[in-house]
Amino acid sequence: MLVQSHFVDIPTPTGVMRIYVHRPSENNSNHSKKIPAVLFYSEIFQQTGPIARAACYLAGQGYAVIVPEVFHELNPIGTVLGYDDVGRQKGNADKATKDVQSYDTDNRATIDWLKTQAWFNGNLGAMGFCIGGHLAFRAALQPEVLATACFYATDLHNQTMPNKPNQHSIDRLADIKGELMMLWGKQDPYIPVNERLKLYQKFTEANLNFTWHEFNGQHAFMRDEDPRYDSELAAIGYQLALQMFNRNL
Repeated sequence: MLVQSHFVDIPTPTGVMRIYVHRPSENNSNHSKKIPAVLFYSEIFQQTGPIARAACYLAGQGYAVIVPEVFHELNPIGTVLGYDDVGRQKGNADKATKDVQSYDTDNRATIDWLKTQAWFNGNLGAMGFCIGGHLAFRAALQPEVLATACFYATDLHNQTMPNKPNQHSIDRLADIKGELMMLWGKQDPYIPVNERLKLYQKFTEANLNFTWHEFNGQHAFMRDEDPRYDSELAAIGYQLALQMFNRNL
């Protein structure tokens, strides 16, 4: 399926946010068909090459994939950070600055924009890598989100991301109504095994509709420009996520 890509700048309560829109091209034979959408959240580096390619891959399966600039308040529009020490330091500083509730208002603004699009059928999912896995989890708090795939979601188990009392993502489990999928690398040093076990227990106690997948992989096993990239695990991850989206969207 052919894919088209463009960007749109939308207003949010914390400033203008650029969103990148990847969706099936109008040159496809069934281009007039309304389609579901997936909110796709990047790593701390925003829409890099690997993130854009992942978004286009999902779009090629028949979804409109929306990639927001997650730190739009803290960088010029269009910023892409490098996969290097400078980019990592800036991205981590941004992550430690932005309150989690600002992601909620970003999500609300994006969903409200989506509802105005003639090609959107109203069915919405979420997906993300690294901090984007956490932000996809955060998007699952929105009632419109029917299915969410979180790949090696960072900082669910700690307080790195600023939050007000009772607003940490784990404090909001009761607000998640859709299906949830958590995918982890067992060799990921950023989410230790004991912390993963605690999260599993909390999800179970909250009676979430979730599946849990752990692979013999490292952090960033989905990033195709990284030495930790594992193409076999990436293929499995995409397959699992798409199966869930196909069921729900």
